[in-house]
Amino acid sequence: MTDAVPRILQALRHCLSDEQVKMPGEALACLTEWRGAFQPVAAAVVFPQSTAQVAAVVRCCTAHDCAVVAQSGNSGLVGGSAADDPARHVVLNLERMDRVREIDTDNATMTVEAGCILADAQRAAVSAGFVLPIQLASREHCRIGGNLATNAGGLNVVHYGNTRDRVLGLEVVLADGRIWHNLSGLRKDNSSYDFNNLFVGSEGTLGIITAAVLELADPPQQRAVAWCGLDDPGQAIALQRRLARASGGQIVGLELMSAQVVELACEHIQGCQSPLTDTAPWYLLVELATSAAGDWLAPILFDTLADALAEAEIAGYALARSAEDIAAFWHLRESLPPAQVAAGASIKHDISLPVSKLPLFIEQTLADIDSVVPGMRPCPFGHVGDGNLHFNLQKPIDMSDAQFKTYAPTLHRIVHDRVMAMGGSIAAEHGVGRLKVAEIAARKQPVEIDMLVAIKRALDPDNRLNPGVMVDAARLADG
Repeated sequence: MTDAVPRILQALRHCLSDEQVKMPGEALACLTEWRGAFQPVAAAVVFPQSTAQVAAVVRCCTAHDCAVVAQSGNSGLVGGSAADDPARHVVLNLERMDRVREIDTDNATMTVEAGCILADAQRAAVSAGFVLPIQLASREHCRIGGNLATNAGGLNVVHYGNTRDRVLGLEVVLADGRIWHNLSGLRKDNSSYDFNNLFVGSEGTLGIITAAVLELADPPQQRAVAWCGLDDPGQAIALQRRLARASGGQIVGLELMSAQVVELACEHIQGCQSPLTDTAPWYLLVELATSAAGDWLAPILFDTLADALAEAEIAGYALARSAEDIAAFWHLRESLPPAQVAAGASIKHDISLPVSKLPLFIEQTLADIDSVVPGMRPCPFGHVGDGNLHFNLQKPIDMSDAQFKTYAPTLHRIVHDRVMAMGGSIAAEHGVGRLKVAEIAARKQPVEIDMLVAIKRALDPDNRLNPGVMVDAARLADG
């Protein structure tokens, strides 16, 4: 502990209370990065209970030359809340700011604090006769603040959009401790720049989001779900176009999965079983849904799939005949990440491309990787409806975890080179965090990096909010 740390702790306890300020050893859960890619350290962890207290902490940290690392659920995948300075970093955990402040039924919105668990917000929306359509597999432990900070996508993004598409207003504590109040819930406001969009996805580097107005949706009255076998990923793209036309744009979920990753889920995760008797190289989980009453959606799905099968555009399909079937299909999809953990080391990528380019990308990139690591088990899966793929690669069965991880730099380069050559993104829905800062700095257009640095300097000139995340510190230091 440096001489400055006791003074910082004393000042923070003056702003809050003794019970709200923890030494690192008293808040280990907040200093544990669950994937093991980082070993977080900090001078202190604080637990404010109001926006005013968040602002007081920021002002206190400014006075003592500390940096603030905002954190909500600490479930991120790129080290965005992994503090790394034991003398200067203060982790500001928002879990105690977990209230649903208001549900405006006539405006179809809810105002919710950043520390609210996503599933709790969803349950509150259901109680009011709506749904909050941000559907993440981690919904029982991720929190709204993290969803906003990373602009999380999810399982129904093809219909409802990313998290930012649900945001109608924010409350944000700025780097100087001032509070921007914008919780009006307006759907139209051209009186200024779109600051909501600026803060969403900024990973706590421009301001600390403490609350948001989120647009709700009417609950579905009809759901039609199917599990399809595919000969190749190109069939998923063709089927998407068929279903979009036939249903009038009612596709809610469209999840592509390799046979290998589905096999891992069936092997390692309880309750997972393939809905199809015959195996296929690829699978596609499809859900159509609408808030309109009736029973016309399921026949549309059935007829479209029957036509596609007759024309050899899919290899087979199974329809969900009950609510239990629907839950089982989605359980299998949501079990893919933990199945990969159970199966040993994997090298992960979160990429996006124009939907039309995904089949060629998958074909060429897997061929390149197989030439480097024969026997590698391809485990791509993800939201093919919007071009976002978790291009994950599982170690060969006869290779140790440690040996496979030595290939990570080479495999990252192969994947990222092809993504960029095809006009895609190497940070699609998990964010940049600390993990991808160098890659972003090296691969983005210089003009885009200049804009990124200019915005950061304008709103956080002393680099006090989540330093080391998203923006290359060396670029900030220049000039």
